[in-house]
Amino acid sequence: MRGEQTPRLREALEDDIVAGRLKPGQRLDEVGLAERFGVSRTPIREALIQLASSGLVEIRPRRGAFVVLLGPRELIESFELMAEIEASCGRLAVQRMGPSDRDAIAHAHETCRAAVAAGDEEAYYPANARFHAAIYAATSNRVLAGEALKLQRGLQPYRRLQLKVPRRVEASFAEHQGIVDALFAGDGTLAAERLRAHVLVQGERFMTLIAALQAESDALADAG
Repeated sequence: MRGEQTPRLREALEDDIVAGRLKPGQRLDEVGLAERFGVSRTPIREALIQLASSGLVEIRPRRGAFVVLLGPRELIESFELMAEIEASCGRLAVQRMGPSDRDAIAHAHETCRAAVAAGDEEAYYPANARFHAAIYAATSNRVLAGEALKLQRGLQPYRRLQLKVPRRVEASFAEHQGIVDALFAGDGTLAAERLRAHVLVQGERFMTLIAALQAESDALADAG
């Protein structure tokens, strides 16, 4: 039961951090969180450890866990790194993927398609993560895939918030289609270019993300 609680607790705390309900620098009290979620302190502690591994929480010796939230510069630099890692994954996937990798990518893509058709943003978010993870796996490079997954987890809250922007889910899926076309056509250069553009947050997209983060924070401040 405890193992089932931890992912739910991690996701709930992750949402609170991105939405601004838990503020940067705020101490995360294990006792208070355990009371809030109606669980023992152990799954709370496990969830905080997972959040620390993704960079959203900092655990300070003898002081406890504190919220970390990327500032604008750190955010854009992290997305730049993610874009380059994804581009490398796309290029290697074209060179190395086998039939099972193609099937996994195609299946994840169709799951995304179904979520878009149903207008289900909540279903699209995990499907989107699985689509990218399938590309990482297709590189047959465990080190690269591991680094990609680690950074993806750290940026998941921000990617989820991006997908809440009007029409972004549809645009994301259209970009996925272009990526799949390049991958399955054996064009590593094009796959890399399309993955880089898909992930990179710059210009208007970056400002929209920052505005969304600020709007969440302002709404919570007004409610308080």
